[in-house]
Amino acid sequence: VQFVESGGGLVQAGGSLRLSCSASGFAFGVYDMAWYRQAPGQERELVSSISRTGGSTTYIDSVKGRFTISRDNAKKMLLLQMNSLKPEDTAVYYCNRASAVKYLWGQGTQVTVSS
Repeated sequence: VQFVESGGGLVQAGGSLRLSCSASGFAFGVYDMAWYRQAPGQERELVSSISRTGGSTTYIDSVKGRFTISRDNAKKMLLLQMNSLKPEDTAVYYCNRASAVKYLWGQGTQVTVSS
């Protein structure tokens, strides 16, 4: 199993980024998936999840209306469109199953939002 996250970078507050996660080694399309993030000195938190068909999504309150999660099961890709970014969104972003049982974490992609 492998997750390869990409698309992060340095952006000014109010800017946008589109994160991608390429998954391999498991049946991606049968699992609910999620984006997580970990800011310096903080625990990793779930940011957004999406059902296996893409028909149901969830977001933490702080990103509602700004982030949009989506998936392409044929390409085994998980996406996160992030708009109106804020400095508090600065973190390393990871993808994984939206479950208490997770696969090995990827390297993540760093998102840094300057004020």
